[in-house]
Amino acid sequence: MKKHNILSIILWIVICVLVGLLAGTILDRASGRNTPRSQISLNKLDALLNLISNKYVEDVDEKEIIEELMPEVLTKLDPHSVYIPAKDIQQTNEEMEGSFCGVGIQFNIREDTIRVVAIVHGGPAERAGMKAGDKIVFIDDSLFVGKNIDNDLVLKTLRGDRDTKVKIGVSRIGTKGILDYTLIRDDIPVNSVDASYIIDDNIAYMKIGKFSRTTYDEFLSILNRLKNKEGCDRLIIDLRSNPGGLMGSALAILNELLPKHSLMLYVEGKAYPRENSYSDGRGSFTDMPVIVLMDEWSASASEIVAGAIQDNDRGYIVGRRSYGKGLVQQQIPFRDGSAVRLTVAHYYIPSGRCVQKPYKKGELSDYEMDLVKRYDHGEFVSADSIHFDDSLRYETVGGRTVYGGGGIMPDYFIPIDTTATTKWLTTVANKNIIYMFAASYADQHRQHLNSFKSGKELVGYLSTQDMVGQFVRYAEKKGVADNPKEVKQSESYLKEQIYAYIARNTIDENVFWEIIQQDDKTLLKAIELIGDMSVTVK
Repeated sequence: MKKHNILSIILWIVICVLVGLLAGTILDRASGRNTPRSQISLNKLDALLNLISNKYVEDVDEKEIIEELMPEVLTKLDPHSVYIPAKDIQQTNEEMEGSFCGVGIQFNIREDTIRVVAIVHGGPAERAGMKAGDKIVFIDDSLFVGKNIDNDLVLKTLRGDRDTKVKIGVSRIGTKGILDYTLIRDDIPVNSVDASYIIDDNIAYMKIGKFSRTTYDEFLSILNRLKNKEGCDRLIIDLRSNPGGLMGSALAILNELLPKHSLMLYVEGKAYPRENSYSDGRGSFTDMPVIVLMDEWSASASEIVAGAIQDNDRGYIVGRRSYGKGLVQQQIPFRDGSAVRLTVAHYYIPSGRCVQKPYKKGELSDYEMDLVKRYDHGEFVSADSIHFDDSLRYETVGGRTVYGGGGIMPDYFIPIDTTATTKWLTTVANKNIIYMFAASYADQHRQHLNSFKSGKELVGYLSTQDMVGQFVRYAEKKGVADNPKEVKQSESYLKEQIYAYIARNTIDENVFWEIIQQDDKTLLKAIELIGDMSVTVK
């Protein structure tokens, strides 16, 4: 019998035993016996593993059995309790901590070669003299190109302990031979604010990609700069596609926006007594009108921020109904370096709503298909397709009606924009040809493109270069035939995408978002609304 089949059988046996343990515990309680649950479980599990180790017909890897068992057990609970193997714990923690040790480059892999997209300011690569557009061909004197190169391998090779060295050989357009750099790894910040800029002279726009340990400091620093130096007096926070993160960072940001004694959140669970979080009145931006942008991928900490803003009548929510994650996880480490993120409580936004969408324990397939069902039901294109039960009716501080039952419904619904969508556009997008063309164009014309310092200058130049025609010819070389009718239908969207990606490769991330959001209907609605807003809404 194959090893995989043996492990599958053993895993099934262990799961059956766990089910039996649960049933046994229930029977013990019913009969009045008071044997501690942990003692029952540990004794039987240890006994089973010892039996397998000592008496099973073939040798098996006991550690491998446990590693397969852990995530399987957690699937019997809720959709967000997860097991994190030791090999993944560093990357998981880095995402939350907001930094890692590395060389300070942003890269992608094209044509089996690592291409440097951007250099992190102040990082080892910048100090050594590396530039955007460099192709990495050697790492530690070994050739590092080919089909076996992927993102995980690059990250594993370039990241490491602080103050350790890595030697990199690069090829640069206009320079003969290989340029060698010896980089000393250092702490590299992982920014959670993806973009920030001024709109129409006085509106601060900030896109927060996730909530990590550094998010609040980033938020405070950026907003203070935009307010004091740029003169902004209104704020749009973009939480679209933000999956959440650390609750503490979300609450710290809310504390800057809400007046004193405003309820921001309360948390409650079986072993987690109710705990209320109130604003302390020391916020710097309590008099600044606020709008929050959300969509179906906005979850968890994003919903905490949006829910508190909405329930306290502090601002409007614009976009589409959010994901619906109202469960609190606590990360608990094990001695082998692995950890479990266990759901320990529900969180409730100020009106008393729990935004967690329904689920059945152990039946996660329907839960995972929820967004697909929403799309098929028409929710992304029409607010009328969304119906709420009167039993889930709540009120904001000012008496406005809001609903629970899964996610946060925006005050202003904006349907998904499909006007530019064609089969041809979907094909080139799915094959990543738009990005590849923009990156290739930036590499070939980098010296000239680097002379542009603003999106307006760059777009003005690119609009004279027949970018769509060049792209169509490039796509044909990649196997996607021209379709003049569909190209025409998608032309405006295509130009916007090409210009934005070239800007990302030559100027910076802020200009990328400025360009790509010029026709963003959700953002345009927010700009329209915030112009007439006072501090609170009615």
